[in-house]
Parts: sequence; structure tokens; C-alpha cells
Amino acid sequence: MNKVYPSAAQAIEGVVKDGQLIAVGGFGLCGIPEALIDAVREAGIKNLTAISNNAGVDDFGLGKLLQTRQIRKMISSYVGENKEFERQYLAGELELEFTPQGTLAEKLRAGGAGIPAFFTKTGVGTIVAEGKELREFDGETYVMERSLLPDVALVKADVADRAGNLRFNLTARNFNPAAAMAGKVCIVEVERIVATGELAPDDIHLPGIYVHRIVHNPTPEKRIEKRTTRDRKV
Repeated sequence: MNKVYPSAAQAIEGVVKDGQLIAVGGFGLCGIPEALIDAVREAGIKNLTAISNNAGVDDFGLGKLLQTRQIRKMISSYVGENKEFERQYLAGELELEFTPQGTLAEKLRAGGAGIPAFFTKTGVGTIVAEGKELREFDGETYVMERSLLPDVALVKADVADRAGNLRFNLTARNFNPAAAMAGKVCIVEVERIVATGELAPDDIHLPGIYVHRIVHNPTPEKRIEKRTTRDRKV
């Protein structure tokens, strides 16, 4: 079975559709599937619910899909660094399901592992727990969180073999494996493709059984986030 597609546009064709729940790997701008996000934008796919730690910045990453109003709802843990994300949310133009970062990662991991729900202390007594089942264990209150099962996962890896086995690069690993496992269909963007068998078994971070489509992007932009608080006087 050939999992490699000649372009990002062809990789998402017939799979990413209006109104879907999609998971997008990455943390900030680290490990985001740049080419796949651009392909979604160019295809004009709309009314998406996006699961991602945040939404990139105003003009890059998922921020591009917010600019074009292709996302109707975000399930994320962080709004900062994206003024348009903040503006749309505060203006009531964008739905937002705030989810603590660790809970978000576990909701994806649990979905990929076939676990429908789990209990956590995180968020008890806050708006995060509103409308959710609470239960006591050993005298402590926990909130029940449902796992996430996105229709499609868009992820980024460093290397894939032709069977879809993946290796991630350092911190770009972040949410990517959990998103890939949870997605009913997983599309991965990689910088290198090698022959099946070239990756040592112990060097594989995610087995190819979770990966359905691969697109080669050998020259991603890879923006680096830097925060400047004041000019440094020499």
C-alpha cells in the first residue's frame, strides 16, 4: 500500500471535509504541519473544530485558518500570542473549549488507546469542571473528562519510512504522537522519507499502523518564536 502522496493538497483530498473535528499536532510553532495547514486553507474547508494546544500566531500555523474564518471552534489550552484568536473569542465569534494542557494531552492519548473517559483532579472547582461528572476517590474529588476522537489528525514528523513508521525531532514530538493515535485518519508531513526497514525498531517513535497518508515537505519554514521584553543596552 502506497502511503506517500505527491503534495499536501492531494494528501488531504477526500479526507479533510467541512464541519469535521480535526487534531493538529505541534506546540506553539514547534512541530506544526505547515504544509498541511496551508493545504486546508487553500482548499477552503470550513466550519472546523480544531484540537490543538494553541493556534499558532496571527499569520502562521493555525492562525492562518482563524484569519480566513475556517475554524468555528477551538479545543485548546492557550490563547496567548495570537491576537486574532483572542479577538474572535472575546467578540463571541469563535467557540472555545478551554482544556488544561495535561488534560488535553491525555484526552488525545486516551482516545488513541480506546479509553472513552478518565478522572482527573485538574480543573475541579473551576469553570473547566462545569457540567461534568464529579466523583470522589479516597476522599478527593475528581472530574470526568471524555477522550477525543478526531475525524482527522494532521501531524508533523522528522522522518517516515514508506510504511509510515515515524521518528520525531526532539521537542517537535510534543502533541504529535497523541494526535496521530487518536485520529480516525492520520496524515503526516515529514522532512525525510526513507526506505522501509531503514529505521531501527528502537528508533521508531510511532508505528506506521497509525499513519494513513504521508506528504514530503523537505524545506519547512520552521519559524522560531522569540519574545523581546525590552531593548538591551550595551
